[in-house]
Amino acid sequence: MQSSADASRGGLSQPYAGGQVAEGGQVGILGTQAVMDTPYSFTSYTELLIEDQQAASVGEILLNDPAVRVARGFGNYQQVYIVRGLPVFSDDMTYNGLYGLLPRQYLSSSFIERVQVFRGANTFLKGAAPGGSGLGGAVNIVPKRAPNDPLTQLTVGGQTGGHGHAAADIARRTDDGRFGIRVNAARRSGDMAIDGESSELSMAHIGVDYRGDALRVSADLGYQDHRVDGGQPNITIAGGVPIPDAPDATKSIGQSWTYSDSEDLFGTLRAEYDFASNVTGWAAFGARTSDEAAIFANPTVSNINGDYSASRFDNTREDTVLTGETGVRVHFKTGTIGHTLSLSGATFEVEANNAYAMSSGGVTGNIYRPTYIAPPAPTAFTGGDLDDPKRTLRTRMQSAALSDQLSMLDDRLLVTLGARYQELLDRSYTYGVGARSANYEDHAVTPSLGVLYKFTPGISVYANYIEGLQRGESAPALVGTQPVSNAGEKLEPYKTKQSEVGLKYDGGTLGGSVSVYHSRKPVAGLNGNSVYEILDHQENTGLELMAYGQITPTMTVLGGISFLDADVDGDKAIGSPETQANVNLEYRVPQWQDVTFDGRVIYTSSQYADAGNQQKVDAWTRLDLGARYLVPLANGTLLTLRGRVENVTGEDYWASVGGFPGAGYLTVGAPRTLLLSATFDF
Repeated sequence: MQSSADASRGGLSQPYAGGQVAEGGQVGILGTQAVMDTPYSFTSYTELLIEDQQAASVGEILLNDPAVRVARGFGNYQQVYIVRGLPVFSDDMTYNGLYGLLPRQYLSSSFIERVQVFRGANTFLKGAAPGGSGLGGAVNIVPKRAPNDPLTQLTVGGQTGGHGHAAADIARRTDDGRFGIRVNAARRSGDMAIDGESSELSMAHIGVDYRGDALRVSADLGYQDHRVDGGQPNITIAGGVPIPDAPDATKSIGQSWTYSDSEDLFGTLRAEYDFASNVTGWAAFGARTSDEAAIFANPTVSNINGDYSASRFDNTREDTVLTGETGVRVHFKTGTIGHTLSLSGATFEVEANNAYAMSSGGVTGNIYRPTYIAPPAPTAFTGGDLDDPKRTLRTRMQSAALSDQLSMLDDRLLVTLGARYQELLDRSYTYGVGARSANYEDHAVTPSLGVLYKFTPGISVYANYIEGLQRGESAPALVGTQPVSNAGEKLEPYKTKQSEVGLKYDGGTLGGSVSVYHSRKPVAGLNGNSVYEILDHQENTGLELMAYGQITPTMTVLGGISFLDADVDGDKAIGSPETQANVNLEYRVPQWQDVTFDGRVIYTSSQYADAGNQQKVDAWTRLDLGARYLVPLANGTLLTLRGRVENVTGEDYWASVGGFPGAGYLTVGAPRTLLLSATFDF
């Protein structure tokens, strides 16, 4: 058994055949669950997949999921993950089940054991996401733990543009196997494949654990400093302007004086104790501090020729996060019915200090002919002191959840019942002054019901009802130029309601699933009496087919296809393509067992960048190819050589639309990129 970061009795879920995904993963209050036993849809991507694809970030790992596309934050370089047509902000990911602990903008893959994607609303399981996203799914990061055997690994590599990296991964356990430590460190630096863009990343992470007969403890301490200079910016197309062709992906439109720099320190402590053979309690605590500074100049294109204007925007931010969770799980029977009763409580608090400064325009150019513009002075609009930002936001969330998983008919019928009571508190403060300017406080209950029936050990059918929750909006003073009669009124928390049915298959070496879902998300607006209220709903109806495992002893498959109809009052929702498909194949050459080739195709259909569906963004297809070669060296050292070309055909395309509700900004797809690495296992 390999230790797990959540200190669970069963340890880390085993990899499935082919090693790219796991047999199970963490499912919030329900704990670690096997995929075939859970009435919800999720996938856990493994460390092996991350290494073999040379994925540097969470976004690159999630390119393997047909229900997910990677977008950007509003006006910055933050990674955002669109799951089932709705965003998961990177700061709404969970770290071993706890919200808000990971760096907000970008997360290195170097310390990640698993990336778990949960598809669908999930407030009952995990609690409401503090940033207000996560209505269509969730992403959980599982950090590395020391395996049973000693590990000493060194990786060096580089990619197009001259960007290089080095990483170390070292792990040991005591002779009795009870104590373990794993240390990861990585450094990335240099110019990217995009001319004019460079980045630096320094990270270090320590994970320790203890596994005793009744007590299990797990702890982490992580540090990351990530900087991007001259990065490819988000691009907005002005209303009424047709979507122009994507610019040359090999050239950054960003000005050389733009940058983003974020530094984060984060840590967790988790313990699990068996009070009896059928009673287990757990508690976890985490904290993060972060400092961010950035200068952006994101273009707004005014015509089909690609002419744009932009303003300089400077921002600094400091975050302090405290979060925790505790719970107890009891197994018992009433007659022939088995019960797993779980009770959990969670708390989260973040205090954010912000300051900003803007220019009034001053940056012009053309997205097809990038030119340097001297930075304008950011003095037209200011808020606070950039060198000493004051408190602007305080969010506190508390919740309690109760669940019962019933097993009947010799464990062939599994029923999950539960609900979560959630309190939401947001306080806003005036920039530079720190005086409270607004307050939001409310609560809600989100139930869930899941049913799973096993026809055979390898075929399960399931159905579920579950809800998502986010803070309600505050009515604005104006909508366009129209005054709002109830300006300042706080709307009740928004609930997204989802129903889903599906089938899961496990053939031992090949697995998959098919699911159909429907979700309903509130949309607010101005009614005929100038009152701001819930006017409509975004109706998402989807079909997903997934496949993973080994087709033959030498061929591995990972991928699937998803179909989505995202409707808002008869129009397609912004940034919601109807079809997304991913197919990743690996082939190990029978004559040379140490040689493996892989290929991945990613397809995204057309989508819209405006609510009225007048701005249509073309479909795109990307091809990635890779190979690896295992070379035994002296003294038992194993060398793994990896090479990969992403976007082989060099397509220029708009990779994503939006990433923030109601916004239709575009991001340029990555250019053709060659990645090379060498890993030494000593």
